Amino acid sequence: MDTLYHQKRPLMSDEGLAAAVEAVAVDEYGDIRNGHVAAERALTLYLDKQELVTLMTLGTRPEMLVLGWLRNQRLVEDIEQIKAIQVDWETDSVAITTYQGVQGLKEKMARKTVTTGCGQGTVFGDLMDDLDKIELPRRSIRQSEIYRLLHTLNEHNQVYQRAGAVHGCALCSEEQIHLFIEDVGRHNAVDAIAGHMWLEGTDGSDKLFYTTGRLTSEMVIKVAQMGIPILLSRSGITQMGLELAKKVGVTLIARAKGRHFLVYNGAEQISFDAVPEVRPRSTGSRHASQSKSR
Repeated sequence: MDTLYHQKRPLMSDEGLAAAVEAVAVDEYGDIRNGHVAAERALTLYLDKQELVTLMTLGTRPEMLVLGWLRNQRLVEDIEQIKAIQVDWETDSVAITTYQGVQGLKEKMARKTVTTGCGQGTVFGDLMDDLDKIELPRRSIRQSEIYRLLHTLNEHNQVYQRAGAVHGCALCSEEQIHLFIEDVGRHNAVDAIAGHMWLEGTDGSDKLFYTTGRLTSEMVIKVAQMGIPILLSRSGITQMGLELAKKVGVTLIARAKGRHFLVYNGAEQISFDAVPEVRPRSTGSRHASQSKSR
């Protein structure tokens, strides 16, 4: 069964806001243009009345964002520890209440790593904590499946198409998109999806995660913590992102756009069933089968 509901779910507000707001600009001809810009709002998190951090967000899924942030920061181990998450846009804050407090909160917050996430994401505690405990399943994927997903995902970038200035992330399986979220930073979008998965008890072992942003160490760690074995991006990767993907077993597919992609880790999990007929000329490329035989 893919989804198991928790017996004790947090009491949560429902305070999602519009992702884009109207704005007026003047174009290169001096003409006035009416359009939209991506919203950006500050949301300060308070855990049991203690201030934690201020996140910059579109504000479309604030409760899921907060829930996923708590999980990915490893501040709360069990969702049933959380009593309530209440967002208040009049004060630009969210009150998180637990039943018995969070053990070692000061120590966890004392250690932090500023990541390469948009707007400089921050990971509290040791970035590499518990990575050795993660065991991801091996999941194969067809090349044709990647192409169909990319085509479908292009239709979901609603805020980007309307206002730009956002990143999108999606939870997928085979050719189905279960959840697509856009935010001002990719780390916010992945946290919101993580929050939704945590709340609903969604299994990530048969899923694929897509992001428009680059594949950094933070992105690989978060996807691994969500139990998702395949990470797909239209952007590039970082060295540490690649090293961690190899360490935890995440299949890493980057520069995925149109019919082009680069598999940096886990190529043996890809079934090349839709190889393009015309190969672009390149002096630095060769078949994976050729490189193995040399």
